[in-house]
Amino acid sequence: MSTTSTTAPGGPGFEEYHPDQEDEGLGAQARAYLTRVRGGDVGSLPATLGLVALCIVFASLEPDAFTNAFNFANLIQQAAGVTVIAMGLVFVLLLGEIDLSAGFTAGTAACMLAIVLTEQGWHWFPSVIVCLVTGAVIGTLIGMLVAGLGIPSFVVTLAAFLGLQGVMLVLIGEGGTIPIRDETILAVMNENLPIWLGWVLCAVLIAGYAANTFLTAAGRRRAGLRAQPLAVSLLKIGGLALLLVAATAYLSKERSRNIIIASLKGVPVVVVVLVVLLVSLTFLLTRTAWGRHVYAVGGNAEAARRAGISVFRVRLTCFIMCSSLAAVAGILLVSRTNSVSPSTGGSVTLLMAVGAAVIGGTSLFGGKGRVADALLGGFVVAVIENGMALLNQPSGRVYIVTGLVLLLAASVDAISRRRAAATGRV
Repeated sequence: MSTTSTTAPGGPGFEEYHPDQEDEGLGAQARAYLTRVRGGDVGSLPATLGLVALCIVFASLEPDAFTNAFNFANLIQQAAGVTVIAMGLVFVLLLGEIDLSAGFTAGTAACMLAIVLTEQGWHWFPSVIVCLVTGAVIGTLIGMLVAGLGIPSFVVTLAAFLGLQGVMLVLIGEGGTIPIRDETILAVMNENLPIWLGWVLCAVLIAGYAANTFLTAAGRRRAGLRAQPLAVSLLKIGGLALLLVAATAYLSKERSRNIIIASLKGVPVVVVVLVVLLVSLTFLLTRTAWGRHVYAVGGNAEAARRAGISVFRVRLTCFIMCSSLAAVAGILLVSRTNSVSPSTGGSVTLLMAVGAAVIGGTSLFGGKGRVADALLGGFVVAVIENGMALLNQPSGRVYIVTGLVLLLAASVDAISRRRAAATGRV
């Protein structure tokens, strides 16, 4: 027996329930999954397979350098800033929009942080508030122009891209740099959790995921809906537990090249930031009415309007969310470089962030995507850059490979949507 699903692709509950889903064992589940993939519902499968393939290639070519614990921790820190910007971009991409200014929004917000923190001598906490407010204000202005006046987001954010770059030059000056000396800000990207706390974080994540899985299944059964079979739930929980335990154990190893000078072991502090953002933003998109409205507007704005959803408010808040998360990324960027300059958030930062979101599985056509896509895509981009650097490849080749991966991801998205439309899944 099957029931028609009303959940938008990539939307809340999409992975938990499908019309082809059967309750009889893992074999039936595997067959149903393959049917969905053939029908165009590929989700994050291409990105996952791509990440695994890239890791295998670089691990075989540079086994000592790529697979050691030091490089693993460095990979996480390298991906963090771009990943957080990509998380914000997911919200506007879900609407079928784009924000070309997210990189320089991160830089401008970081610039304001540096000014009040270093030059004005403020405490780190109000300085961070100023940084986040800067991002929110920029997002509000962009959202008002796009959602209120109807100016295409490409034009508005391109103008903001140029304008914010000019603002940074005015505030810092040509070739200027403002150092960051606050220990709390620097610790975000340069310090590690105590070993015991890293294991506590690992246990909390596993327990939280397990609880969410079982509570979701119980809720669906109470509502008279078909729930995910217990065997599948246990398989997912076991897989996540294995991955997290292995990563925590690896990061708990001593990775300092000179332990006499300094000891480096433990989960990087920035992992906590990424986890908090991933959990809270996923909750917003999958467990709140606002999140469902975002998917509805991205899927069909006119239908959403007729259903009573405030399309203007949804679009405005998505742009605010995007710019606010860019401000968070700005904090991570300056924490890693210990300073802010007119190039902070510039160069290819935005392009890498857009690439991370799309490579991870977020659709450029709107209505399909998850915050986790940004995390997955961010690591794909970071692995390409990190692995090719270890192979001493020039920047040109890194850009070429990244561009080809992005083009492949966009092609997979277009093909999967065409197949989904042909099979009646959208």
